[in-house]
Amino acid sequence: MGLGRIARWCAALALGFTSLSAAHAADADFNSAFDAALGTQARTPMVAQMRVQSPLEATIARIADGSAGRIGVYAVDLASGREVSVLGDQRFPMASTSKIAIAATFMEGVERGRFTLTSEFPLMVPVASARFSSSKAPVVPGKYYKAVDLIEMMITRSNNQATDGLLAAVGGPAAVNDWARRNGIAEYNLTRDIATLVRDDGEIDPARTVDIRDSATPEAMVRLLSGLYQGKFLAESSRKVILGAMSRCRTGTHRMRAMLPDEARVAHKTGTLSNTASDVGIINTPDGRAIAVAIYVTGQGSRAARDAKIASIARALYDGYQAQPARAYASAGY
Repeated sequence: MGLGRIARWCAALALGFTSLSAAHAADADFNSAFDAALGTQARTPMVAQMRVQSPLEATIARIADGSAGRIGVYAVDLASGREVSVLGDQRFPMASTSKIAIAATFMEGVERGRFTLTSEFPLMVPVASARFSSSKAPVVPGKYYKAVDLIEMMITRSNNQATDGLLAAVGGPAAVNDWARRNGIAEYNLTRDIATLVRDDGEIDPARTVDIRDSATPEAMVRLLSGLYQGKFLAESSRKVILGAMSRCRTGTHRMRAMLPDEARVAHKTGTLSNTASDVGIINTPDGRAIAVAIYVTGQGSRAARDAKIASIARALYDGYQAQPARAYASAGY
């Protein structure tokens, strides 16, 4: 066979492989366009497979068994950068964990002189309306509070009316998404105010279907927490307001904090909607390390079971970070 024919045969073979790769890429692009247009993925969520697991990731993957509903976990030791991921790149309902970014967006407005912490805004009180009866649930202004008090109510007690008051002040979900994008958090998508989110809750089962509305990946949430903790997004004074409120969080006593030792300090925010529970935050260890953690749990049969999963995962992460090898991704086995 002449050299010219060999060269032409090799080129044709290479073109065939290139076309096959392009077909796969086109299919991925189509799926992305479908999700962006329709807002949901009406199919089984994608699963990230792995070839190598660290012992900790293997432990977390076993706890995060997906047979009773999707579970997403992402954690990073902020000193070493060592990461653990179980479905960390899949979207989960944020529920009230979205409120951290709302607070951050407001504090950016304070830093830019648009607001002050003593500026007063009303609670946004929902008016009774049927599910799915409008694109936005009706609300009316209620009692006025200082912004610093609204942040405290929003974070420590997860007060939805306080949240919607601050959300309206900053310019709605689009303003929060803009803040997230500008700070490199692309997989954060706030679509509705809290009144609408709660009124229309239960439309889609998060245990089996991915809804990109009001969703984030665990990895994106850890990126938000890490940047906030490390001062990448906001000034020290703003950071103290948000993380201080998170350290006083009163919700989720059976979640992240439940199984951690007393000497561990936790600044966190919980989220709860139909068939889903979450807890995200910073765990400070007695030896001075800070671990950013995001845990999203769906299904499991009951709220108590979802809470127990979060508690078990948080404790396993706390114990496992004592000595961890380099990063690897884990599969939850579904």
